[in-house]
Amino acid sequence: MANTSALINVMTAAARKAARHLVRDFGEVENLQVSRKGPADFVSTADRKSESILHAELKKARPGYGFLMEEGGVIEGSDSSNTWIIDPLDGTTNFLHGIPFFAISIALERDRDLFAGVVYEPITDQMFWAEKGQGAHLNGRRLRVSARRELADSLFATGIPFKGSFKNEHFVRQLDAVMQEAAGVRRLGSASLDMAYVAAGRFEGYWETGINAWDIAAGVVLVREAGGFVTEIDGGRDFLTNQNVVAANPFMHGPLGDLLRAAPNAAE
Repeated sequence: MANTSALINVMTAAARKAARHLVRDFGEVENLQVSRKGPADFVSTADRKSESILHAELKKARPGYGFLMEEGGVIEGSDSSNTWIIDPLDGTTNFLHGIPFFAISIALERDRDLFAGVVYEPITDQMFWAEKGQGAHLNGRRLRVSARRELADSLFATGIPFKGSFKNEHFVRQLDAVMQEAAGVRRLGSASLDMAYVAAGRFEGYWETGINAWDIAAGVVLVREAGGFVTEIDGGRDFLTNQNVVAANPFMHGPLGDLLRAAPNAAE
């Protein structure tokens, strides 16, 4: 059993407290008050309640830290070195359709470097956590990315562009390029869990475009600490800003990136 730091204890305790309300609401999903936030992008009372709990718990534990939250946006803190990056319900559409695949994602950015991350899957009680230099863990068990070296043996995850994103054609070309070489591709509907599953060796890699910082920040720490690589699709490092990411084990990061970069010409 891995020993957790005070920081990770704060993060996991906040995630568990918020999760109790999510699980209760998930059991009554038909009664939730739901409003449209954008094309195929929903926000529910469950999102807001979870985010309110996370904000309160993390602020109580670390009063000076700032926040970047999906619903609440940016809240500056007196400690400019530390910022919480929070997705209170990653997989909202799954949640609202009664599909039990969603997560709470909490990351800490310290001095502009992603320092710690927690991804909690409430329904299965899977607590993924990682801290810089301390490795990645699942419920106390050390995680490593998979060791598969061949595209033909590899399973990848991705996110499909939703209605109104205007990226469908490019994505279809990417998907076609990967499908022709890989063992399979999965679209599960939660970016943070996709990345946690890469860290756990369940997927060899994951990619997505049009992704937000709060969707992937915690997952970045998990994948890195599990021995994987995370970059933009073009190899850059500003994935939180430029909204595209590829994360994979050391053997598949290069080949997956090559396929994705070549994809714009795949249909020509």
